[in-house]
Amino acid sequence: MTGITRSITGSIQYTSKQSHRLDAERGRESFRLDVHRDGSRVLAAHCEIDDAPAVVRDVNLRLDAGNRPQECFVRIAVGGQFRGSGWFAFNANEAQCESTTTVEGRVSQRFPLQAPLLAFGNHAIINDAYAMSLYDLAQGPGKQTFFMLLSSPDHRGATGPMIFPVQLAIEYVGEEDIEVIAGRFRARHFRILDVGMPEEHPDYDLWVTADEHYILLRAAVTGYMQTAYELSSYTVVEH
Repeated sequence: MTGITRSITGSIQYTSKQSHRLDAERGRESFRLDVHRDGSRVLAAHCEIDDAPAVVRDVNLRLDAGNRPQECFVRIAVGGQFRGSGWFAFNANEAQCESTTTVEGRVSQRFPLQAPLLAFGNHAIINDAYAMSLYDLAQGPGKQTFFMLLSSPDHRGATGPMIFPVQLAIEYVGEEDIEVIAGRFRARHFRILDVGMPEEHPDYDLWVTADEHYILLRAAVTGYMQTAYELSSYTVVEH
């Protein structure tokens, strides 16, 4: 008997919303979410951004039954060359990072925590969507702010990987039915208003599945970025 009770796999299409390249493909992402019998989850993704300098990212995040991050692996290549890889681990009092990068060299970080970490951002779009599970839906539509750590302060996640702390502001808009390439879904609409990065991040709208998995259905980033994301395939396997 497998130790996994459910596996969700899928792919996300990245497109541009800039006027000179409207709806042109600019990248792609494949992902897998495994739910284990003890309630823990593992979320893995392979991400490709074609815009120069091209970014290729592989991530693997493990969360405990309480939905708190326990460890994460991140490897990135930029412009067709290896940029860095890192392993992150989290306990109630501390976040750790052990990484090797072509810019900083060998890096070892220890970051003190005042409470168990609620979320870790590794820049995969599927992980951005899952971070919306931080929002307390019992409070209804509105805005809530959370402390979290990122693997890079760069908007494309193209530096590090290293620990970077931010305050994440999430607005919950409400539920609606939407149609995407992968089909029709009941969705929860969220908006990331601020991430606290060195460079201001434009508003970021996300529609995720209205269930406990928070799978990305559609997303759009405004401002100078003008990018969009859409679920293009989706499969659920019960073990």
